[in-house]
Amino acid sequence: MPDIKFDSKVLEDVKDSLDDHAMEMFKQRKGRWMAVVELAHVERIEPGPDEEKVPSVKLRIVAIEVAGDDFSDERLRELQRGLYRLRTKSGTFDGELDPDVQNARDVLKHGSGLLVGSDA
Repeated sequence: MPDIKFDSKVLEDVKDSLDDHAMEMFKQRKGRWMAVVELAHVERIEPGPDEEKVPSVKLRIVAIEVAGDDFSDERLRELQRGLYRLRTKSGTFDGELDPDVQNARDVLKHGSGLLVGSDA
C-alpha cells in the first residue's frame, strides 16, 4: 500500500477560504474544525524494481470549506460518520441488515440537512 503524503503548498483559493477562520485557529491550540475538502493528485513516486522503498502518492488540498457554525459542524460530522460506516461495514456479512449502514445510506442519499437549519 502506498504511503500518503500531503503537499505543503497552500493554493490562494484555499488560503482565501481559510482567512475567515485563521484567527480562531491561531487562538485555539487544540481546536478542531470540520470541513469539506477536495484533494488532488500531485505526484506519484514508484520505486524501481531493485529499490526497497515504499511507493507514495502526494496529495494537495485544492478546495476547502470550513463549517461556519455549530449546526453545519454537526451536519458535516454526521456525513463523516455515514461515510465511515459505509466504508467499514458495507460488504460485511451483516452489513446489509445493519441499521447503521442503512442510516448512513439515507444520510448520504438525502443529505443531512446541511442547507436547512435555523439560519437558512
